[in-house]
Amino acid sequence: MRDMIKAGVVGATGYAGAELCRLLTGHPGAELAAVSSVSFEGKALWEVYPSYYQVCGPVCGTQEQVVEQCDVVFAALPHGLSQELAAECARKGRVFIDLGADFRLESEEEYQEWYGGGFLDRELHQRAVYGLPELFREKIRGQRLIANPGCYTTAVPLALYPALEAGLIEKDGIVADCKSGVTGAGRKMTQNTHYPELNEAFTAYKVAAHRHTPEMEQTLSKAAGAPVRLTFVPHLLPVNRGILATCYARVRPGVTLEQLEETYRERYGGEYFIRLLPKGRVADIKNVWYSNFCDISLHLDKRTSTFIAISAIDNMVKGAAGQAVQNMNLAFGLEETAGLKLFPPAF
Repeated sequence: MRDMIKAGVVGATGYAGAELCRLLTGHPGAELAAVSSVSFEGKALWEVYPSYYQVCGPVCGTQEQVVEQCDVVFAALPHGLSQELAAECARKGRVFIDLGADFRLESEEEYQEWYGGGFLDRELHQRAVYGLPELFREKIRGQRLIANPGCYTTAVPLALYPALEAGLIEKDGIVADCKSGVTGAGRKMTQNTHYPELNEAFTAYKVAAHRHTPEMEQTLSKAAGAPVRLTFVPHLLPVNRGILATCYARVRPGVTLEQLEETYRERYGGEYFIRLLPKGRVADIKNVWYSNFCDISLHLDKRTSTFIAISAIDNMVKGAAGQAVQNMNLAFGLEETAGLKLFPPAF
């Protein structure tokens, strides 16, 4: 019987970090061995999140303690803070899974343009793999440095990848119209996430200027085998959790909805975490809360030859912590669904 994997979370008191702690506490093959937090060092996790009382209560230590004590280190940090930590984990022989953006983009020029920084160690970046298991599973297995995609960058590619891969839709003119729950903005208070600003409101933000754009284009370009550009417009919903991605693309002449449905069934038919909804059903964030599922519904507007793919995920699970655990399972050769067979509440 193999030993339990010792898992650690750097940035454990942010929303994604706290969700990681919740999932790891119930994992059959891993134990939450150490956590760190700059803001709450010395405090037990349950003191920050009272719902964790007597269930998940490690004391927040330092980043260095997490690296020393753990086999796998999850970094739930803002961009720009993971590269040196990843290098230290590489020196210590730890598996490193980054929930931030530091290793997601292959192009340093694009990273400089969208994030304002550079690659500190180009060789380390070359060793990183992109952790979207349903698309790149075989590249992830056994790897030591995994760039964990975020919410939009999971929901949009999963919605469009099979159609682009099969050449059923045009590469030009793709639109991703997305809505996110407020946890996607992180735990730190900002003006637009202040309750009086958010409640009873619904607005777009960072229109045609969101940092996730090049990452989605990078993934979709792999599907198409050629450069893909898309128009991405995110919106902020006055709800805690969820991403709804409504994606529009022009179908190639003669393509039918039946062809599209068959293509998606062939691509995703064996995927536990992707649920292709039956005809007449529409993906809804309520039906994926607290789960690692991605629900996808497919539609075709025959009048305008427009394909509409709608995906729904929980941004804190499949869009962050759940996918990170899924990647850990692949890295250590565990059952991919281990610790993640949670299904959404009915209401």
